Amino acid sequence: MEKETPGLIKLRRDALAIFQSALEAVDPEEAVRRHLRIEGETLSLEERRYDLGACERILVVGAGKAVAPMAKALEDMLGDRIDSGVLVVKDGHGLPLKKIRVREASHPVPDERGVSGTLEILKLLESAGPRDLVLCLISGGGSALLIAPAEGVSLPDKQATTRSLLACGATIHEINTIRKHLSRAKGGQLVRAAHPAGVLSLILSDVVGDDLDVIGSGPTVPDRSSFQDTMDIFKRYEIWDSIPAPVRERVAQGVKGAQPETPKPGDPAFDGCAQVLVGSCLRALTAAAESAERWGYRSLILSSKVEGEAREVAKAFAAIGKEVLSSQHPLKPPACILTGGETTVTLQGDGRGGRNQEFVLAGALALDGTDRVVVLAGGTDGTDGPTDAAGALADGLTIRKAKALGMDPHAFLKRSDSYHFFKLLDDLIITGPTRTNVMDVYMLLVGE
Repeated sequence: MEKETPGLIKLRRDALAIFQSALEAVDPEEAVRRHLRIEGETLSLEERRYDLGACERILVVGAGKAVAPMAKALEDMLGDRIDSGVLVVKDGHGLPLKKIRVREASHPVPDERGVSGTLEILKLLESAGPRDLVLCLISGGGSALLIAPAEGVSLPDKQATTRSLLACGATIHEINTIRKHLSRAKGGQLVRAAHPAGVLSLILSDVVGDDLDVIGSGPTVPDRSSFQDTMDIFKRYEIWDSIPAPVRERVAQGVKGAQPETPKPGDPAFDGCAQVLVGSCLRALTAAAESAERWGYRSLILSSKVEGEAREVAKAFAAIGKEVLSSQHPLKPPACILTGGETTVTLQGDGRGGRNQEFVLAGALALDGTDRVVVLAGGTDGTDGPTDAAGALADGLTIRKAKALGMDPHAFLKRSDSYHFFKLLDDLIITGPTRTNVMDVYMLLVGE
C-alpha cells in the first residue's frame, strides 16, 4: 500500500481545519447577536425598530437544528422581557434555557414528539393578542420538526411520504413544497395562527438560493407554491401511485379547490410581520476562503448554490482539481476551491450514507491516482443523512488504499454505502451536533 507523503498529510489536516473555520463562522448564537440590538426599550434588527415598552408580551417560538443557541442569545439579550416560548429541535440539539421550553424530536423523518411540540407552539401563538410580539426562530431541519399534519392526513402518512421523497432524489425545494400542503403550520400558517400579533422571524438558511419560503418550509412567510405544484412533483418522480392514499386524496382535492390553500402574498395576516436572514452558506464559504488564505492557499469560491446528483456533481468538481494541477486554472497551486449547496442522492441499494459521503466517494474515484489533491464534503449541521458523520475526505490514494484492503469502491457506490466505505478507511468527518445548519461545504485543496 502506498503511504501518504508529508505534503498530502498536511493537505488533509489543512482541509479539516478550514472546514472547522466555516462551522465557527455560522455559529447561530453569534449570528443573532450580530443582527439584534437592545438599547433601552428599543429592539433594533437591521433597519427595523420595535418599542418593547409597548409590547404586552414577548413570545419566542421556533423549529430547527440551530434554534436552541439562537434562543439562548435572545434570552441573554432580552432577559425577563420574554414571557414564554417553545422550540422544537432535533435530538441532541437542545440547550438548557430559562424562559423557553425546548422539545426534542426526530429528524429527518418526523415523530409524535415533533407533533406534540408543534401543537404547543400553535396553542401559544393562538393566544397572542395585538400588543404581543412573536420572535420566531427558523433554521434548517425545521420542516421535519415543525410537524402538525393537515386534517385527514396522519403522522404515519407524512412519515411514509417523507421517506419516499428522500429516496427518490427530490430537491429540498420540492420536498418542502409538499410538506407545506400537508401541514397546519408550514407555508405561512404560523403567522396565520399568531394574527393579529406582530411576528419577527430570524432565519438561518439551509437552502440553495436562501428562499425564505423554503427554509423550514416557510412557516412565517407567504407561500408561492400550490397544490398543483405538489401533484406535479409526485408525478415527476413517479411516486404518485405509491404514496399513502390520504395524501393523494388531500392533494387531489386541493387541486380542485376543495381544500384551503396556504396563505399567499398580500394576505392581511402578514401585515406587521418581517423576516431577517441572519446566516447563510455564503458566509461559511467566505470564512473558509479566508482561513485557507491564512494557511497559505489561494482561494476561490465558485458558488453557494450547487445542486444536482451528488456523484455527478462530484465528478465535475474533481475535474477542477485536475485542471488546477495541469494548467494552473482557475488558480495556481497551492489552491483552495470552494463551493456550497445541497446535492441529492437517488438511493440505489441497501447501504448507508449521505450526500456528502457519496460526493467524496465519487470524487475519490474520479481523482484516483491524482497527486496532491484532497477533496472534502461536509454538512455544516454535523449530520450527513442517517449517519453520525458530517461527511468525509479523500485524496488520490484513497481508492488504492481501499483496494489494498480488499474493498471494491464501485460496489460501495453502487449500493449507496459510502458510510461503511469511509468508516473502514477512518476517513469520516465526525463533529457531533454543531447546532448550526447552512447546507454543505465542498472543498478541493491542491498542493504545490
